[in-house]
Formats: sequence, structure tokens, C-alpha cells
Amino acid sequence: MRELLEQKLTRFEQLEKELVDMEVLAKPARLTAVVREHGSLARLANKYRKFKQLNGQIHETQQMIEGEDAEIRELAEMELPELRERREELWNELLELTIGGEDANRSRVIMEIRAGTGGDEAALFARDLYEMYRHYAVTKGWKTEVLSHSPTELGGFKEVVMALEGEGTYRELQYESGGHRVQRVPETEQQGRIHTSAATVAVLPEPEEVEVNLKPEDYRLDTFCASGPGGQHVNKTASAVRLTHFETGIVVQCQDEKSQLKNKSKALRELAARIYDHFQQQEHQKRAAERKSLVGSGDRSQRIRTYNFPENRVTDHRIGLTLYKLDQILAGNVQPVTDALIDYDRQQLRDQMGGLD
Repeated sequence: MRELLEQKLTRFEQLEKELVDMEVLAKPARLTAVVREHGSLARLANKYRKFKQLNGQIHETQQMIEGEDAEIRELAEMELPELRERREELWNELLELTIGGEDANRSRVIMEIRAGTGGDEAALFARDLYEMYRHYAVTKGWKTEVLSHSPTELGGFKEVVMALEGEGTYRELQYESGGHRVQRVPETEQQGRIHTSAATVAVLPEPEEVEVNLKPEDYRLDTFCASGPGGQHVNKTASAVRLTHFETGIVVQCQDEKSQLKNKSKALRELAARIYDHFQQQEHQKRAAERKSLVGSGDRSQRIRTYNFPENRVTDHRIGLTLYKLDQILAGNVQPVTDALIDYDRQQLRDQMGGLD
């Protein structure tokens, strides 16, 4: 955790210099990206600065206690407990801000919901998950924007990708990455049998432009005619866009807008998030042994949650949490699940942290 905090402070100080750099000030787009990233790091970086200052004061005070001057030693002994208490408070605040790792304070994320096994029922479940997160975003005051979606004839989604923006988006939604399973009787089921189907969710922090700077030569742009459910053409113009990143092989496409330019803009946002996530996942794999818990790990192959309709039950398998309020959760009241996962992650971090001295 100390290493992460040092990295964030170093980056923050670098951004402070860029804010007064004439070359940066002369480029509005670059300046906007720097200001946004600086703002997202400010709270954490300033608290860590204070924490380091307090550590320095504590070290000096301890030296005074070991000194020969009795009067100074007495004053230092009186001051030390208060300094340690303030440091403990700051450390707890830093802990809260770093739950979720280096992307904890991201305010913009890309969420992908993809139907898994289960055919039409899986696509309908993907639609349910989308509505759940959309309603949750409304209660949190977050902005949402659909970047792309592939609807089915029955009203489900083969895949839907949306952007969410607002305070705490990544911190809370990071735990949703993984496999989601539903157990219910489909509307098309004549004999009342319970079916099991699945969907996967991926939550990707949306990087700033300065972190993933995509140039036209970095990807291939293909255009094609947009199509709807069943394959019929919605329009005859090549407004749909497909981007292929050369280095990673990542492919994204967008056909939601009538404008090719708007589709390309949305696709670039998704591509940048996927590229950032690709390299972050590589780093996480290198450090996997350091953290045994899979909570918030973003492992999309892991089945994380089951939604059982007959019992009105939601079970999160990572922490053994079971709530009999499926109807409320699907209506957007995801907070009880999120709070439990954050509490678990918080305790894991405390156990790893050890003492401050």
C-alpha cells in the first residue's frame, strides 16, 4: 500500500508541474485531461502528504524523548500520543480511499454486460442486470451513457456496454466483475421448470487521455452498415464503426448512433478502457500471489453471484453473503451487497497492513 501511495503522490506532483507548464497550457485538450487527472488524485495525494509530514514529526519527537534535556523530553512525551492518534486517523482515511487498488478513485468506468449460456433467457438476464445497474446509478447520482448494445428480438441483450461517471463509481462497481448466474422459470417455459442461465460483467476504469493516448496509426478503422435484431439493416449508410488495436488485438465496435463520427468517438472510449484494462490485468497477474482474496480482482471467469427467483435470494459466493431481497436488488438497491464487499475488502487490507511504526 505504501508503494501505491508513493506512486500516486509522485504522479500528482508531476501533474502539478504540468499545470504551470506553458506547453500544456497551450493545448486545451491536454490541459483538460491533466486538470481532470489532477483533480481525481488531489484528495488522496494531499492526505498522504499530511501522513508523511506526521511521520516526520513523530520521528523527531521520538528523538527528543531519547535526548538529555528533561524539559524537552517531558513535552515530547506529552505530544507523541496525540501525533500518533492523528496519524492513525489519517491512515484510516487513506485506507478508505485506496480500497480497490490503484484505480480506487476513478470517477469514470466502462461496464460491459454480456449474455452467457442460456440462449434467449441469458440475454433477458443481461437486460435485467443492465436495468439494475442503471437504476443504481440513478440513486447514486451518476451519469450513464450506452456506448453500444446488441438487442435480441425478445428484448434482451447479447451485449451492452455503457459508461458511468460520478464519485465512487469504480470503488463500488469494481466488485461486479465476474460471472452472474440466474435461476428462474422463463416466461416461455410451459411446464414451470426452473432454468439456469448466466451473464458476465466487466467493469473497466476509464483512463485519462494522457494514460492511453491512441493515435490513428495504432488501430485499424473499418466501417459497415448498422443492423438490428435478426440481422435486418437499420440504415444503408456505413455509419457503424469497428476498431482493431494492432498491439493487443483488441476489437471494439459501435453502431448505436446514426453518425459515424459519434460511433467512432464512443468506440475510442471503449477501446482505451479495454487497452488500459489489458495492461492492468497483466500487472495484477504478476502480483496475484500477494493478494489471496478474489474480491474486487475483476476475474471474469469466476462465478461471483447467483440470483434465485423462486427463493427471492441473492448469494455472493466470494464472501458467503445471502440476502432474501432479490426483488429490491434488481430494482437498483445494490448498496447492501456493495457495502458488504467493501467491508470485507477493508478488513483484508487492514490485515495486510500491519502496524504503522
